[in-house]
Amino acid sequence: MSRRESQPRGVLVLAAVEMWERFSFYGMVALLVLFLIRPEDGPWPPGPGQGFTEADAAALFGSYSALILAAPLIGGWIGDRLTGPRRALVFGGVLIAVGHFVMLAASPAIFWVGLLVIAAGTGLLKPNISTVLGGLYSEGDTRRDGGFAMFYFGINAGAFTAPIICGWIANTYSWHAAFSVAGFGMLAGLLVYVFGRHRLGDVGMKAPTPASVVERRKALVVLVAGVAILAIVFTAVIAVAGFTATAVSAVVALSIIAIAVVAFRALLRRTGTGDIERRHMRAFLLLFISTVIYFALSSQAGSTITEFTQTWIDRDVAGFTIPTSWLLSLNPVLVVMLAPISAWLWLRLGDRAPSTPTKIALSLVGVGLSFLVIAIPGFRSQNGLMSSSLWILAAFLVLTSAELLIVPIALSATTELAPPGLTGQMLGLWYLAAALGGAVGGQFARFVVDLGYGGYFLSAGAIVIVVGCIFLLVRPRWTALLSPIR
Repeated sequence: MSRRESQPRGVLVLAAVEMWERFSFYGMVALLVLFLIRPEDGPWPPGPGQGFTEADAAALFGSYSALILAAPLIGGWIGDRLTGPRRALVFGGVLIAVGHFVMLAASPAIFWVGLLVIAAGTGLLKPNISTVLGGLYSEGDTRRDGGFAMFYFGINAGAFTAPIICGWIANTYSWHAAFSVAGFGMLAGLLVYVFGRHRLGDVGMKAPTPASVVERRKALVVLVAGVAILAIVFTAVIAVAGFTATAVSAVVALSIIAIAVVAFRALLRRTGTGDIERRHMRAFLLLFISTVIYFALSSQAGSTITEFTQTWIDRDVAGFTIPTSWLLSLNPVLVVMLAPISAWLWLRLGDRAPSTPTKIALSLVGVGLSFLVIAIPGFRSQNGLMSSSLWILAAFLVLTSAELLIVPIALSATTELAPPGLTGQMLGLWYLAAALGGAVGGQFARFVVDLGYGGYFLSAGAIVIVVGCIFLLVRPRWTALLSPIR
């Protein structure tokens, strides 16, 4: 195999599409919490915000992140059973672009509608683009982890540039101008797909397991019933607690837990009854739990860490104040630097690489350590002291190393563990784990009020490190469950 043919040609196309999708996503997310905590009478630029407290903004950010990550569960089903993954990812890209432009409306209510449209579009695109990527490889192909690492490189290339460009536009012009630029990013991604789709061959063009008419009707009934139940629960909670960030975020978190339980039961009924299928589902359950724990901390880069950076990190360099959104580009730029090394390393090691359970357990220890690093300036802030931005750099360096040990590896493992025809739904379930982690992290972020930044970062980091060590202890059993694919 030549160096040029070391990866399928379609990998670069999908990585480029994902890069622009992540540009649109992170361009908005880098500003969302800052927009939420901005006073309602904030001057131009960038103009007024929503006036939320830091605790409420963190909880709402966690809820939105959860919705973004929960939506792929439905999007995966649509790609697997109705449209085929390729059509689903295109529809998703269109919805994402539309959602960003809807956010340009001055009405706060329409702004939130735009966020929901983006969530729906992301739900269609995310699992299905990964399904197409997984379809480029045969079972047992040792290039798979390297290909997903390249794909993850594209994700973070977009995530790096978006906060810088959109953050500069927001600070120079307005919030809404920055949100519109994020929308044009998704349009660029759609153009990349149009001109490069021939490199994908016929992978993902057809639904792997088309739904029958009866199944479609049943799915519609379940969807309507689910929406009705959520509406009743939401209305009841709002009637008791009022329309508050606490109530909304609590409903989202509880709903995602319920959806996860139902989705797991439904998936178990559809999988085979053989020994291998049962072992693989138990292996995926451990992957699900570890993903929840990882994202409970890492998702707070856009909430508690952003809020902490905005107030307590010295961002002045030679008389220029670095926008907070720019510092959030540290994570993706570090991934851009480290992902090629990671891809090369797994390809080079081949069968000698650490097992999937080992990588994931170490990622939990790593994300916990990143919070211990930022706990040091956190305690300084409790004494009214500012800290150097180097602390944020150090924290993100550790966080990024942990990220590369779980996200691309978990995506790759999920595509291998999935029963035939259910890859999109399994990927959707994995994203649901990330969603649950975001929702849980948003709720835990409220402890900052009682513990202070230092106490909160220290406690959260220490707990997750202990959990990571437990996963290291059970890795032999986990590795056995993954057999024969790992």
